[in-house]
Amino acid sequence: PLVVFACTVFLLQFANAAMLPLMAGIVTERSSEGAPALIALCIIVPQAIVALISPSVGRKAQAWGRRPLLMIAFAALAVRGALFATVNDPSLLVAVQVLDGITAAVFGVMIPLIVADVAFGSGHFNLAQGVIGTATGIGASLSTVVAGTMSDHFGHGFAFMGLAAAALSGLLVVLTFMPETRLAEES
Repeated sequence: PLVVFACTVFLLQFANAAMLPLMAGIVTERSSEGAPALIALCIIVPQAIVALISPSVGRKAQAWGRRPLLMIAFAALAVRGALFATVNDPSLLVAVQVLDGITAAVFGVMIPLIVADVAFGSGHFNLAQGVIGTATGIGASLSTVVAGTMSDHFGHGFAFMGLAAAALSGLLVVLTFMPETRLAEES
C-alpha cells in the first residue's frame, strides 16, 4: 500500500505542480496590468477552500474511507487541468482554482492519515513519511520541466491536457491498485 500511495502522490504532484505557474505565465503574457491581482486571487482562493473544508474532509475520511476522497481529489485535479486548457476568461480562472482547494484539502488530510494507516504498528512512520516526501519532490520537480517543455513545443492547451491526463492516471491507480487503508475499528 505504501508504494501504491507513493505512486499516487507522485502523480498528484506531477499533475498539479505546474498548473498554477503555467497559468500565471499565460495570464501575465495576455494582460500584464491585472495579472498580479489575478494571480494573487488564484493563490488565496484555494487556501481559503482548504481552511474551510479540511475539517469535513477529515470527518468524511473516517466515515467513507480514504479511497473515495482520493478519487474525488484526482477528479477535481483532472477537471481543473481540462478547464485551464479551454477557459480564456481571467475571472473564470479564479473560479477554476476552487478545484485546487478541493484537491489540496483532500491530500493535506489524506497524506498523514494514509501514512499512519500503512505504518500502523510497524514503528516505521518516519520512513513511510520520507518515502511519500520523496515521491512529492520528484513529482513536483518533473511536473514543471515536462509541462514547460510541452507548452513550449505544443502549446499551453496541450500542456494542460497532459497534466489532466496525469491526474486521470492517478485516479486510475487509486481505483485499480490502492487498497482502503482505514482500519476496521475506525469505522
